[in-house]
Amino acid sequence: MLIRFGYEIIYQCPQPTPMILNLHAHYSRASDLARPDHLCIDPPVPITMYRDSFGNWCSRIKAPAGRVRLFADGLIRDHGMPEPVLLDAVQHPVESLPEETLIYLLGSRYCETDLLTDIAWSLFGQTPLGWRRVQAVCDFVNRHIRFGYEFARPTKTAFEAYIEGRGVCRDYAHLAIAFCRCLNIPARYCTAYLGDIGVPKVDAPMDFAGSMEVFLGGAWHAFDPRNNQPRIGRILIARGRDAADVAITTTYGPHTLELFRVWTDEEGSSAPISAPAPI
Repeated sequence: MLIRFGYEIIYQCPQPTPMILNLHAHYSRASDLARPDHLCIDPPVPITMYRDSFGNWCSRIKAPAGRVRLFADGLIRDHGMPEPVLLDAVQHPVESLPEETLIYLLGSRYCETDLLTDIAWSLFGQTPLGWRRVQAVCDFVNRHIRFGYEFARPTKTAFEAYIEGRGVCRDYAHLAIAFCRCLNIPARYCTAYLGDIGVPKVDAPMDFAGSMEVFLGGAWHAFDPRNNQPRIGRILIARGRDAADVAITTTYGPHTLELFRVWTDEEGSSAPISAPAPI
């Protein structure tokens, strides 16, 4: 299948403002792009591209004072199958893990393993190792956290999400990641496009999705504690230790967000995508 995906973001900047943008489809999907998701900026400014320490494509710009519009509209090929479930994927002993996975066992800005280790072992210490243990974590997190955009805040950590029992997709992911790390399973945070393909449509504005990948059976596998089911058409944007590493936009100066739109739809579906707003 072909999936059309993109975004339109408008900022009002009272002064020239440096920005780092983490908005491109992940390099691992580059060969799948039927139409690249080129970043367009109005008014035009120079763009510098680089790969960060996690391999994500990032753009650096200096936004001028005034209204600044970021826009992309890509097309990507996808196999159209749900994400695989591999119940026999084994959990590796820590001493056998590849060195590059070890960083994803450590606590990080939003994933406080020191505060959650005893809780994790009391909840999941008797579950089967491997895929089933990770699924048990996702099942718990999915039940434990009540979803609501009104519960979002940029400083919320995994421990706070556990105590409060409410949040948004990034909070589900942070808590599940922290639990997995406490259980000696490498886990990393992911941002992605995720449309309502193969599931009932949700009557809410589309957003970027936060989920996780865990290392089992010699490979990384996608898990989504918020939706808690294999999904079709997830388009990876970036990976990191937690949301601090993969912020969609990082701005170095005052600004106001005026417009935020995201779309992810199977090409040829009946879902309308309105024309971008003029600057």
